[in-house]
Amino acid sequence: MTALLEMTDVRKTYDTGAVTVEALRGIDLEVMAGDYVAIMGPSGSGKSTLMHIIGCLDVPTSGSYRLGGTEVSSMTERELAEVRNRRIGFVFQQFNLLASLTALRNVELPLVYSGVGRAERRERAREALDRVGLGGRVDHRPGELSGGQQQRVSVARALVGDPTLILADEPTGNLDSVSTREVLTLFDELHDAGRTIVLITHEADVAQRAATVMRIDDGLLSEGAFGSADDEARHAVRGPGARPSDPDAPTEARHAVRGPGARPSDPDAPTEVLHGLA
Repeated sequence: MTALLEMTDVRKTYDTGAVTVEALRGIDLEVMAGDYVAIMGPSGSGKSTLMHIIGCLDVPTSGSYRLGGTEVSSMTERELAEVRNRRIGFVFQQFNLLASLTALRNVELPLVYSGVGRAERRERAREALDRVGLGGRVDHRPGELSGGQQQRVSVARALVGDPTLILADEPTGNLDSVSTREVLTLFDELHDAGRTIVLITHEADVAQRAATVMRIDDGLLSEGAFGSADDEARHAVRGPGARPSDPDAPTEARHAVRGPGARPSDPDAPTEVLHGLA
């Protein structure tokens, strides 16, 4: 069986002029279709950099990254934008829903950038919201929904384009314990239905819901979660460890829903979205 996601000796280096930071130091990763993989690591471990590369928000300095058998490590920004829009469904910690739009219209966004007609995208958005248990909340705006419901809208948005891969970045980070269980149960159901999921987290109890748990530390990937309380404590005091590449959440959200040729300098997303949904 061919791997859906395959990384071989992926490295990412940032040269700030005064110092060179090796964020990823030779990542080898294979995810088969239908897998549910959690990648766990503390702040500064390289997990955000790895997530950006998996999600085609960035490219490696060297090494190979194949998604669905296609080499993406050397793609142009325009080509990466098309891969993001058509093959990857993103779920973010901050939900990244537009406050002025209903749940239905938020879920439509990836289809707007894919050029799908209004009637079809409305139907598909309703089906996606039904799938996550929010068929009765299609006309509610984010401010009228709980945190768990907002994250389920985010999951519906990730599903609406029928992506090859669902990439979830700290999806329970802003949720209470009840909402966390609801969202993780939804991921379990998606996995059981054959979806391929890669989940990035620093929480052991969240990671262990996955079929496979990988650990990233100091830019190196290995199988298994953090092994001891001493190990956890050592990482807890390391500090934020922010990487030069970490984009802000709104930029990630625009990349996640925009179609081919999206640029970070595009006009403000809400304006574009409202034009597309008119």
